[in-house]
Amino acid sequence: MTPMPGPRGDSVNEERVGLSLTEIARRIHSQEVSATHALEDVLEHIAHVDDTVNAFITVLRDQALQEAEAADHMLRAGHLLGPLHGVPVAVKDILTTAGIPTTAGSKILADWRPEQDATVVRKLRQAGAVIIGKTNLHEFAFGVTTENPHYGNTRNPWNPERVPGGSSGGSGAAVAMGMGYMAIGTDTGGSIRIPASLCGVTGIKPTYGRVSRNGCLPLSWSLDHIGPLARTAEDCARALQVIAGHDPHDPTSANRPVPDYLATLNQPIEGLTVAVPGEPFWEPIDPEVAEAVRQGIDVLAGLGARMVETDFPLADEIVAMQTAILFAEAAAYHHRWLRDCPDDYDPRVLAGLHQGAAIPAVDYVNAQRLRAILRDRMAEIFRRVDLLALPTTPVTAPEIGRAYETVQVGGGQLQLTRALTRNMSPFNLLGAPAMTVPCGFSSDELPIGLQIVGRPFEEATVLRAGHAYQQETDWHTWRPPADTTP
Repeated sequence: MTPMPGPRGDSVNEERVGLSLTEIARRIHSQEVSATHALEDVLEHIAHVDDTVNAFITVLRDQALQEAEAADHMLRAGHLLGPLHGVPVAVKDILTTAGIPTTAGSKILADWRPEQDATVVRKLRQAGAVIIGKTNLHEFAFGVTTENPHYGNTRNPWNPERVPGGSSGGSGAAVAMGMGYMAIGTDTGGSIRIPASLCGVTGIKPTYGRVSRNGCLPLSWSLDHIGPLARTAEDCARALQVIAGHDPHDPTSANRPVPDYLATLNQPIEGLTVAVPGEPFWEPIDPEVAEAVRQGIDVLAGLGARMVETDFPLADEIVAMQTAILFAEAAAYHHRWLRDCPDDYDPRVLAGLHQGAAIPAVDYVNAQRLRAILRDRMAEIFRRVDLLALPTTPVTAPEIGRAYETVQVGGGQLQLTRALTRNMSPFNLLGAPAMTVPCGFSSDELPIGLQIVGRPFEEATVLRAGHAYQQETDWHTWRPPADTTP
């Protein structure tokens, strides 16, 4: 089974919309292709496929064309703003954009036009990026399917009957379908890595505090992360280089130097110690997912990484910890809207917020105390190993409308939405950098992801391992067909 790229539309430059961020940036900066032409290809492709995929809530066609023309003018004058100069990128619609609707995928904020850009958006603009639009998401980022009753469901580019994952489902689908060369997502319990894995792209959740969250509507203030989704680890390294760094406007922002991620990207991984954790990451699991991930781990071993096994501390407490913290913090942020306009929420989101409001303070405090113990025990493990390697999700993309069901998977039962976060949320609790790279496909042509996790603030090592893996494999080059008619 070999999925092949589908047609991109007669007038769209088929080859260009499938390029990596790294390659389109090279061509724009060398003036081999203009930023305007690159953008026009992407906009035409959005017009061709997004009626079905529904990756975008807002497309900024006119504004983006003006920005691309300005980028070309600057390049002709010999002025390069930064590594993303002229490159069309998308932003999850939970990050504020000055004068542009920021809905958070909700009815409540449907008409909100913030006065300022989020710090991440400002940094993208300073690096020369052309922002093409705001991507769809699970309402207020509180869910993992991007089934959205207000703006429509986003569909998986590989099979439009399937979810793209979430909450950053629009960002994952947009990159997979060539509707942007990179998209920003957020990750509270897997919301970058889940859609990246289910849509067959690469995504990284950096260390907590590495990227400013100023201007990002919170889901859970102590678990939220911002990061890029793109085609390759190299693309993610370029994007992260732009958006990372201390921000005095974010009290949780880490005041630490940002390394040059590209400088070490091509260093070999020979000699790195990579641990493969056992429970709770491998059972139950779809056998096809397990096989693809184990083959991916074998590739890392073949590149000279020293593979070991490890237990994962407090595995039985992870779900309760994550639920108490995430749901309680979400309910605290939404307190006023829950009182004033509860009927404006998606009923599933509303139920989750009510659940969070009912969590006793003692449970929240004890979860945070247990979280500190988890961090200490994982620090002990990371003194012995450099990376962890494990499945991103134990299942491939569920069908739309069925993601909340419990199904037989491998040797056990899994509630599918919980399954999607099972291998994700431990690393939000830890605040550790975690990336997913495509590592195969199921027999029904759905992507599978390999997750690579590193020590806090060692994104460079995670990116290096992902890049080394992608130099040996071609899963990241596979493209969904453009004809995504259900």
